[in-house]
Amino acid sequence: MSNQLLNETKNRMSKSEESLRSELSTLRAGNANPNLLNHITVDYYGVQTPVNQLAQVAVPEARMITVKPYDKGALGDIERAIQVSDLGIAPQNDGELIRLSIPQLTEERRKELAKKVGEYSENAKISVRNIRRDAMDQVKNDEKSGSITEDELRQYEKQIQDITDQSVGNIDQIAKEKEEELLTV
Repeated sequence: MSNQLLNETKNRMSKSEESLRSELSTLRAGNANPNLLNHITVDYYGVQTPVNQLAQVAVPEARMITVKPYDKGALGDIERAIQVSDLGIAPQNDGELIRLSIPQLTEERRKELAKKVGEYSENAKISVRNIRRDAMDQVKNDEKSGSITEDELRQYEKQIQDITDQSVGNIDQIAKEKEEELLTV
């Protein structure tokens, strides 16, 4: 029962790490990345729809993203959604597709994004600590019900803490790599 809990805890923590990677992929580091548009939704016939479901998103050059809608009637809506997003990139509409030129990041913007990386990683760590707390509570309940001994409780608590420490270390490494990517000119 508790080995199953340990595996479940490890899986939940690794999902937190993957979620962090996904969030960090939306931060632009001066290079074009189609993931930058993943969080942008368009009001398409009354339904909030992600841009990547309405259009083909491509990276023809290192500093350019193109968005070619499957329905040309959605071109204006996609353009407006990109303009009001927090990307900070002005879309260029030529009637066929939208071009997004990724500008060089200023030093100030790089530092801003590095702070954002810190916020994202702290949220991931909070998530991991909540998972640890849930697992610890479960093990303590097992001990109270008599299904495990006090010695086994201490052993499981140590294993849960080891899993947590490893996950927090992974989160720190992911954040460090992204910060280095952002701060490299």
